[in-house]
Amino acid sequence: MGGRAAPFGLWERTLAARYLRARRNQGGVGLISVISFIGITLAVAVLIATMSVMNGFRAELLSRILGFQGHLFVTGGVLDGPERDLAAQRILKVPGVLQAQPVIEAQAIAIGPSQVTGALVRGISPKDLRETKIIAGNIKKGSLRGFGDGDYGGDTVIMGDRLAQSLGLNVGDTFTLISPSGGQTAFGGTPLQKTYTVGGLFNVGMSQYDQAYIYMPLAQAQLFFGREDTADAIEVKVVDPDKAAKMRAAIARAGGPAAIVNDWTQRDASFWSSIKIERTAMRLILGMLIVIAALNIISGLVMLVKNKTRDIAILRTMGAGQGSVLRIFFMTGATIGALGTLAGVTIGVLFSVYIDPIQSFVEWVTGTPVFASDVYYLSRVPAKVDWSEVAGIAVFALAMSCLWTLPPAWRASRLDPVEALRYE
Repeated sequence: MGGRAAPFGLWERTLAARYLRARRNQGGVGLISVISFIGITLAVAVLIATMSVMNGFRAELLSRILGFQGHLFVTGGVLDGPERDLAAQRILKVPGVLQAQPVIEAQAIAIGPSQVTGALVRGISPKDLRETKIIAGNIKKGSLRGFGDGDYGGDTVIMGDRLAQSLGLNVGDTFTLISPSGGQTAFGGTPLQKTYTVGGLFNVGMSQYDQAYIYMPLAQAQLFFGREDTADAIEVKVVDPDKAAKMRAAIARAGGPAAIVNDWTQRDASFWSSIKIERTAMRLILGMLIVIAALNIISGLVMLVKNKTRDIAILRTMGAGQGSVLRIFFMTGATIGALGTLAGVTIGVLFSVYIDPIQSFVEWVTGTPVFASDVYYLSRVPAKVDWSEVAGIAVFALAMSCLWTLPPAWRASRLDPVEALRYE
């Protein structure tokens, strides 16, 4: 029978399924099988959910931070005078470049009816602000109408709604900004104070921006901060931020010999590298959970082999080969791992896809926010399912299940039928 039957044939599969379903009083190990199944399911689900949240966290930070600040930064002598605008036009012609905007970023003191606080002021042209989707697409009150109108860009500014709330301001209100070095005298820079009108309030969902930033027309920022006819940088946005480093050389050539180009991976190197390290460490730590959960299969199969010693001996005397016995018990353990992996993938993916309603339900039950934006920068739990990563986790779980199935299955195949029957 063993020599003629095909490997993993019908009779081997049928016997493996019978052992898997056997009750304890029939020599089965149902409880241990259930524990093994639950362990693998939970380990796979937790790993997929955790990695999806970390992928979503990185994607959200990447899109919002880079949408706010740009992907590459051109500095140097190219920022002075009319050469700045010409360089920006040349950079825009580089394949893959979406936007090239001269900006000024400086600190100021904002004085409102209810508070005095520090603020970060970004000077940008009205056209570039309208093309900055993360701002123009998230105006919660007011509008961009009037931004840039008047002498030197006018006195209308756009600010984050959290900053406006802390200052006690609303759309149409006026407030005072103090520049530390706006005025120039024979003795150096002196503070400059000026009144501005709130034209609109934006909310991008990141507290570090919503409670700190004010947008001002570029010409007004040059006047207010004493920059004359210069800028702090030309911020460049590209189609694929992950390819920004590879585009540095092309953008440097377009910017001219006086241009110095850096990309976002250099400017925030420590921040992004820490996120990468955290993702790798979390993947390794949670991957160990799958290894530990799969180890339960060994204990279940060892007990199954012990309980089925007489059956194994009878199969061997009837002509079943060692390979057939090994495959029978291998399929029994591998089936537990495969079913647990399938259930874990399903639960993990569903949790990641429906994480928003799950968060809302938990907050409704507990009455408290589970993801405070002032702590985590974001106002909701982000999740992004990476299907290649899900496939890798599933393959890893299956591999561990099959690996830990082999030792007891091999032991069963090596049993001597004569010795096994002697003690029955």
